[in-house]
Amino acid sequence: MISMNKISIIMPAYRAEATIRESIGSVIAQTYEDWELLVIDDASTDKTLEIANAFAEFDDRIRVFAGKVNKGVASARNAGIRQATGEYLAFLDSDDLWHESKLEKQLRFMLETGAEISFTATSYINAAGRPYAYVLPAEDKFSYRALRRRNIMSCSSVMVRRDCMIPFPPGFMHEDYAVWLQIVKKAGQARGLNEPLLMYRMSENSKSAGRLASAKMTFSAYRTAGYGRIRSAFFTLRYALHSISKRRKIRAKRAMNAGEKN
Repeated sequence: MISMNKISIIMPAYRAEATIRESIGSVIAQTYEDWELLVIDDASTDKTLEIANAFAEFDDRIRVFAGKVNKGVASARNAGIRQATGEYLAFLDSDDLWHESKLEKQLRFMLETGAEISFTATSYINAAGRPYAYVLPAEDKFSYRALRRRNIMSCSSVMVRRDCMIPFPPGFMHEDYAVWLQIVKKAGQARGLNEPLLMYRMSENSKSAGRLASAKMTFSAYRTAGYGRIRSAFFTLRYALHSISKRRKIRAKRAMNAGEKN
């Protein structure tokens, strides 16, 4: 049964013992309390499942599901969506963090604007949790054409009405981008709350860390969204140029931070 204004938070987790405590803690600290957290452990070989279960014993809003075979992040998110009971879905990766008012502010924003899908601005932290000065802003009315050019919708910042959600596609791609493209095309636009309510953890070990790998994943996302090879290749090139610019800004701010400390 769907609960009105209840938010179901989907957290896929794989070998996240170093970060998942902080991530779950940032959910428990939310000022908005009508939520459920669905932790989908994707057959971790470390203490991820043990840590998640310990939190579930402490807070009955947390439910943990353990996969026996590693199936990837798309499958884990889809498993969480199938178990969700909220009218709204939010996504939080097991190494990212939320500001304590994230759910409250974003839900209010969606109710006031009538948005079907929304996202927030993104701040960045390094693997150790140290913040960078760079913030990726959110545009208030983010059109489908704008999203097709560049993705500023960080997955861990997105909230969507459950009745608008579609499954994440499997395979080696930016599966969240493929989904946002399809939802925003149908909705007409995404609404952006321009406050950095997400702290995104930069990791060199992410599946999209390599530029060539990231380009292939972006190309696959466009193909999944229904574009032919030529248009997908063109869109991928344009997307890559934007991504390079964003990385340079992050590196510049990181160097500035290091200089300030010295």
